[in-house]
Amino acid sequence: MKRQKNDAADAEAICEAAMRPTMRFVPVKSEATQGAAMVFRIRELLIRQRTQAINALRGHLTEFGQIVPQGAANSARLIAIVEDPDSGLPADAIATLKVLVAALSHLETEIGTLDAEIARRAKENDVARRLMTVPGIGPLIATAIAVLAPPPEAFRKARDFAAWLGLTPRQHSTGGKQRLGATTKMGERSLRRLLIIGANSVIIKRHVHAAARPGTWLGRMLTRKPPMLVRVALANKMARIAWALLARGGVYQSPAGAA
Repeated sequence: MKRQKNDAADAEAICEAAMRPTMRFVPVKSEATQGAAMVFRIRELLIRQRTQAINALRGHLTEFGQIVPQGAANSARLIAIVEDPDSGLPADAIATLKVLVAALSHLETEIGTLDAEIARRAKENDVARRLMTVPGIGPLIATAIAVLAPPPEAFRKARDFAAWLGLTPRQHSTGGKQRLGATTKMGERSLRRLLIIGANSVIIKRHVHAAARPGTWLGRMLTRKPPMLVRVALANKMARIAWALLARGGVYQSPAGAA
């Protein structure tokens, strides 16, 4: 057992790891790819800031008896209360809360600008257009996969790509007994979250998706499994389909259409 940590020991460990035949390495991204990925990082940052502003505004209004449900969809109600002269809020509080309202409005505008930029890139990117043929994958998810995902050659099969995203159960098996836990949450966090959101949109609008009709795989899962488990399972399936399109080309064909 090698003991102590220093630069020489670190360099030796790196060389030792690099010589192992089964070692997996992180693919190097070009500057162009990193630049294209910045739009998603900045968008996530602005969304977090918007959530903080909404929560702060909602919390302050609650202190004055103005109760508004949680969620970004109710931000307009919060702003309307602050701007209503008959809301009964103290004048000093209104002056301060309008600072949050201005910040929230600015964040909404900037997020909309980034969403428009992402939609423009999705129309111009051939890979993103092909990915958008998959149910649940829109311009945001398609562009994110095209930019943030490693090359398909980095994975031997679609299951490896789904495992890299952290959409597979964590294993803690020993003694011939297989124990599976929660999802590993490895890999690209943004892609995993977006795929789960896309899967959720398919489940919410299952009445318009042929893949969610009764008798299909998704339809049977919805009747037998907890809702969140079905969302993650569908996100896993969407990830494997996306890898197949990246690796083999073509567009998505539903099972009914393929038959």
